[in-house]
Amino acid sequence: MALQHLTDEQIATWTRAQKDEWWFKNVFRGDMAQLTLRSGFTGFLLGGILSATGLYIGAKTGIAIGVGLTSVILAFALFRALHASGFAQDYTILENNCTQSIATAAGYVITPLFSSLAAYMLVTGVIPAWWQLMIWIFVVALIGVLLAFPLKRRFINEDQAPFPEGRACGVVLDSLYHGAGDEGIFKAKLLGVVGGFTAIYQALVSDGWMKLIQFKILMLDKWAGLKEPWHLHERLDQYYYAWAGKTTALIPTILGTDIRQLGLRFTLDAAMLGVGGLMGIAVATSCFLGAFINFVVLAPLMIQAGDIAPRIGADGVLVPLNRAEIVNQWSLWWGVTMMVVGALVGLLAKPEIFKSAFKRKAPAAKADSSDLLKDIEVPLWISYIGVPVFSVLGSYVTHVFFDVPFWLALVSLPLIFVLTIICTNSMALTSWTPTGSLSKITQFTMGAIDRSNPGSNLLPAGMTSEIASNAANLLSDIKPGYMLGGKPRHQAIGHIIGNLAGVLFCVPLFFLLFLTPDANGVRSVATLVSDQFAMPAALQWKGVADIIAKGLKGLPTSALISMGVAALAAVVMEVARIKTKGRFQLSAVATGLGVVLPPESVLAMFIGAVVFFLMGRKHKTKGTQGWRVWVDGMEPICAGLISGAALMGIGNAIINVLI
Repeated sequence: MALQHLTDEQIATWTRAQKDEWWFKNVFRGDMAQLTLRSGFTGFLLGGILSATGLYIGAKTGIAIGVGLTSVILAFALFRALHASGFAQDYTILENNCTQSIATAAGYVITPLFSSLAAYMLVTGVIPAWWQLMIWIFVVALIGVLLAFPLKRRFINEDQAPFPEGRACGVVLDSLYHGAGDEGIFKAKLLGVVGGFTAIYQALVSDGWMKLIQFKILMLDKWAGLKEPWHLHERLDQYYYAWAGKTTALIPTILGTDIRQLGLRFTLDAAMLGVGGLMGIAVATSCFLGAFINFVVLAPLMIQAGDIAPRIGADGVLVPLNRAEIVNQWSLWWGVTMMVVGALVGLLAKPEIFKSAFKRKAPAAKADSSDLLKDIEVPLWISYIGVPVFSVLGSYVTHVFFDVPFWLALVSLPLIFVLTIICTNSMALTSWTPTGSLSKITQFTMGAIDRSNPGSNLLPAGMTSEIASNAANLLSDIKPGYMLGGKPRHQAIGHIIGNLAGVLFCVPLFFLLFLTPDANGVRSVATLVSDQFAMPAALQWKGVADIIAKGLKGLPTSALISMGVAALAAVVMEVARIKTKGRFQLSAVATGLGVVLPPESVLAMFIGAVVFFLMGRKHKTKGTQGWRVWVDGMEPICAGLISGAALMGIGNAIINVLI
């Protein structure tokens, strides 16, 4: 059925009481199941699993991927199949919406694990206890949820803000349940087939899975004398280097530096192909440009000049040059400068985000004092009591767990709340949450007050990111529920369930994947950043913290020059995007991201983006099979590539720990 909505004139002239009455009479479905035991349990499991894939991708790329539409399709297909088999009643549209709300909350709550918290560990060398991370993330996320309830009445009920991403999810849900044909089942099958083949491929390139199959199941080490498990190489250039052998003349170099030291490898990474498809050709091209400039042009020049060189490690052993050393010694500075300046320019170029966030529309008539939705909405007293209580609690645990002065954490909260309102308004208008640039405002502000303690800027900034993200994403999740007639209370409870799922699934996984103990059982931050998991977001946060703590005096002159040029280039690129109204599509933020990402991952993302771009150009006619697969089915295909590769990659890491 067609989704009902108010006209622009009604939005502009009606009071909130009139809008609430219209919604209650025409849209609200009070008798339809929403937050049921099965929708809550399904959302909890899907959210936990999909948040694990989000942690995997975030550690590789620094990008927090949304899992809302993936969970919608999976839940729809699961219960449609169970209903057809006679095992369960079909899912209602509101149950599905509640499931996606839980899963989305789980996917976003884990962002600090590959950004601010990981940066804190890198800077201080301290690894907090797992239970401390769980408590801090959940408490801070809950502040964002509590802060969202009053904002919901303003942005959704009164202003009827678009929330484009949330609206798109509502449209997809409506088309799945009320549209013609079997598009929902087709997308689910597409996701399942791609995910299945990707999982098989990932198993074939994983030493852990092959060890399990060949040694523990087939016992090839016992009766066939197999010493090492056979597996395909994900890095395809390994076949070339194996053939080239020790003939150094066949090893490509740039200005005398082996391209493998520069990280220039060719890897068939299925997850990165999917990420590239989702990010689009413009962003992927910007990342590719940053990686090319840094690793093909600048890094070889700086190695030749001696500004990047092998060093003696803390254990007295020579650390050879590799991609991570190149980034940490030199490239990080201009890459971070480009990301921060680009994000801030992009934010400041949208003054309406600031103006409209604090400006109320004048209603045409005096609002009715009665609250028609008081038994449906979350009572405001919960926020009025909960926000101060959990703000004090959040400041206290930040002080106890991370040694941040209690008063400093508390003083940062008013700034965080203001930035959260700005972030929410941005999400309402554009589906863009500028948490990165807003958190840097907190980071620099708190750093100016206390330069000696890196936690004093990293943790309040991490709170900014987490609170703003949860508030904005909860409202974006409530938007499809509002469109479909759902109960706001149920979605709010679902968001908390999702936060809990993400924390319970991903904090143990964080220790398992990135903080593997050595032979003596000791965990070290030295394993946090690797070729497989570059942690680019954490490196960005760490770079800003290092600048705050140490200044720029210890950097080589070439690094300072590169930062100045990068800042200027970022301003030029963002201004060009604004002046051309998006026709100039290169992004300064994405270009800087390409500097800190492994070049092999950037290349895989670029290839994925190019494939979907070309197939989209080829299959332009809506309704054709090619259009259904490559255009309308782009997100299910990418979700299949990401989930299949990520889940098998996580499984491979677990197997390697256990075997």
